[in-house]
Amino acid sequence: MRAKYINPFTDFGFKKIFGEEASKPLLIDFLNALLPTQHKIIDLSFKNTEQLGQTEADRKAIYDIYCESEIGEKFIVELQKAKQNYFKERTIYYSTFPIREQAEKGEWNYNLKAVYCVGILDFTFDDYESEPEKSEVVHTIQLKNQHGKTFYDKLTYIYLEMPNFILKEEKLATRLDKWLYFIKNLEDFQSIPAIFNDEVFVRAFEKAEISMYRQAELEQYEASLKVFRDNKAVYDYAIETAHKEGMNKGLLEGIKEGMNKGLQEGMNKGLQEGMNKGLQEGKIEIAKKMKIKGLSLSEIADLTGLSESEIDTL
Repeated sequence: MRAKYINPFTDFGFKKIFGEEASKPLLIDFLNALLPTQHKIIDLSFKNTEQLGQTEADRKAIYDIYCESEIGEKFIVELQKAKQNYFKERTIYYSTFPIREQAEKGEWNYNLKAVYCVGILDFTFDDYESEPEKSEVVHTIQLKNQHGKTFYDKLTYIYLEMPNFILKEEKLATRLDKWLYFIKNLEDFQSIPAIFNDEVFVRAFEKAEISMYRQAELEQYEASLKVFRDNKAVYDYAIETAHKEGMNKGLLEGIKEGMNKGLQEGMNKGLQEGMNKGLQEGKIEIAKKMKIKGLSLSEIADLTGLSESEIDTL
């Protein structure tokens, strides 16, 4: 069955729903559902999503959505479709630009407006230590001291791990629940569920209805959807193939080397080295295939973990 509504995890779909001037009421409603009530947003203005550093050595930061509230608070909203190296570092780097742009010429008391970095993730982090953390959807991070007390409350990172959101329609309890359910399931809807009966969500479905788009918009969406599907297929294939090839090669080489070095010590060390070598070879094979398919060095590096210099020599 052909989709009636766009995929919000595509660049086109995400910006169509939340990133256009006519979409401001939707973005305001979504952010207000996510933030504490004392930070309620009345109005927003979109800002240039491309920010440059102060020197030529600074990297360029490009956000999906960058906006400012009526009291000067800054909001960066990013959609991240696949896990990549140093993603957390990237969001921290992004947050420095709306901080630095607040500097005033001449006398200035350094009183900063709050900055929020919101990441909607189509993957989960794998470095949580406790089981409850691993299944949580919303992760809110602020600067804290060694006693767990907030040291600075004007810089907040909020990550939404969408694979962890598993609520069914009848279990939705909050406004944020509704938004997360909308984002995760939008492409599968063929009609508007009864729970989305207010003006904001009706407008969101109108923005997302594919049949309402002009030909130029349809072409942009199809191109964006193709990129999304290709990247997802490549990523899934890379993970699956690297895992299988690494396990097979690692197991065989590990057993062989382990037998030569001794039953206990050799098996332990050989298995580890063999698996590492096999996984590396698996990544290289996948990188070759990605290169043939025309992916850029940076995309291949993000998906495989290899360096661009390693990929360039393949």
